[in-house]
Amino acid sequence: MGILGLSKLIADIAPAAIKERELKHYFGRKIAIDASMCLYQFLIAVRSEGAQLTTADGETTSHLMGTFYRTIRLVEQGIKPVYVFDGKPPNLKGGELAKRAERRDEAQKLLQAAAEDGDAAAIDKFSRRLVKVTRTHVEEAKQLLQLMGIPYIDAPCEAEAQCAALVKAGKVFATATEDMDALTFGSNVLLRRLTFSESRKLPVQEIHFDKVLEDLELNHDEFIDLCIMLGCDYTGTIKGVGPKRAIELIKNHRSLEKIVENIDTKKFPVPEDWNYGEARSLFREPEVSSTDDIVLKWSEPDEDGLVKFLCGDKQFNEERVRNGAKKLYKARNTSTQGRLDSFFKVLPNSSTPAKRKIEEKKTPAKKTKGTTNVKFRGKAK
Repeated sequence: MGILGLSKLIADIAPAAIKERELKHYFGRKIAIDASMCLYQFLIAVRSEGAQLTTADGETTSHLMGTFYRTIRLVEQGIKPVYVFDGKPPNLKGGELAKRAERRDEAQKLLQAAAEDGDAAAIDKFSRRLVKVTRTHVEEAKQLLQLMGIPYIDAPCEAEAQCAALVKAGKVFATATEDMDALTFGSNVLLRRLTFSESRKLPVQEIHFDKVLEDLELNHDEFIDLCIMLGCDYTGTIKGVGPKRAIELIKNHRSLEKIVENIDTKKFPVPEDWNYGEARSLFREPEVSSTDDIVLKWSEPDEDGLVKFLCGDKQFNEERVRNGAKKLYKARNTSTQGRLDSFFKVLPNSSTPAKRKIEEKKTPAKKTKGTTNVKFRGKAK
């Protein structure tokens, strides 16, 4: 689910935090991709005559088709993708998962009714609602990525949290996902639409977290509380409080504790035994693998291995698979000038906008607003 209404709230209040870029802008960038989100997109979008692509035996291949060709497209643009897969969901997510199961049950009943009525549009609509990424989809995608020479990471818990940790550690430039909670976990840069199909013709949406905090006039902890009020996967919300009122309450009271103390509970009922503190802790200190132990390595594609995997039981066209492998090889080995910022190392900056302003007033001659600390790693030429 992500964070309900957050993208619109940022667009309305902090539009300067959002930039639109062409895919080629990310040449030379390492980007952490939410793998489960991608697989879900492919299972919904890569279809034929309203249904997922399958083999003659009925085995789904939409997730493999999407992963193979979309990854090639990214690599051809000079992007270095690393896919991050979800681990076990946190216990607090159980309620959201139960709701999703109920919605699938309802969609199944509606699908059956649509099939009896012969309503093709409704059949397609409710079939999409039943799409679920399975363990088989995940394991096959990992096998494919390994053969393509693309690294992947198994997160211990939420993939978005692991992606954000990689960004904060400087291992990658950005998190690519449609879920806005990557910002709540603290990803400095969020990319949306990166893995969209070319047919949708939409630019990549690049959201900068520091600018979001600055324009919303919040620190990270206050932003987390705002996201909990808007609606997240881990707990309920105050009934009747929408995005506009939520940001007003946070700015007036600065914490959920103060809001609960001061809000009119008759007009805005607070959930019984509201566990917002536990949800806040999950966003502040999520379970992630230490980035110090993560080594990202892109390698040569295994053309014969890809053919064996995709063109056997999966029934992919061998010529197209070999052409795809050659594109991967060419993109990896093409000698081109790297990004200028590859010669620099960006130092992490965890200070909030308010804190930075105070520091700037104290030492105006040493640092101006918006300056990024860097260390030059090459020789001057």
